[in-house]
Amino acid sequence: LQLVGSLAATVALVALYQRVRATDSGMAMLFVLLGAVAAIGSAIHGAYDLANALNPPRTDVLADANLPNLVDPRGFLTFAVAGLALVAASWLISRTNGLPAALAYLGYALAILMIATWLARLIVLDASSPLVLLPAALTGFLANPAWYIWLGLTLLRQREQVAMA
Repeated sequence: LQLVGSLAATVALVALYQRVRATDSGMAMLFVLLGAVAAIGSAIHGAYDLANALNPPRTDVLADANLPNLVDPRGFLTFAVAGLALVAASWLISRTNGLPAALAYLGYALAILMIATWLARLIVLDASSPLVLLPAALTGFLANPAWYIWLGLTLLRQREQVAMA
């Protein structure tokens, strides 16, 4: 799911970039670059997890099979960089006419949850700890889907309004 979802997110990020770039082209470029790097890192992380689930590494060859992903250690790209991209995106949304301010507020909340998830995974090595599970669950099951669905619906409605005009 992480593999497919992260790649699908790039479509939404590019669509948002096209909508907000007139507001501040530099910040829009920063947001879409951070978002794309985060999405690619997340896809690599998901592919790594999938490969290990389908064909677990031999523990007799690898002393510790529970090493962090070398490309995305403890979800740095998946959570921290994505969170920074969301801060920039939310700032742009809040300053772009026609986009809901509440979407920006949800984006800020999601960014905080994502960065908290990364920090929890970095500091607390037990993935089953509530300190890790709570922000990860809020991010993955509530805030992230809600933000992307709302963003997608908003951009689709605006596209339809432009097409009708």
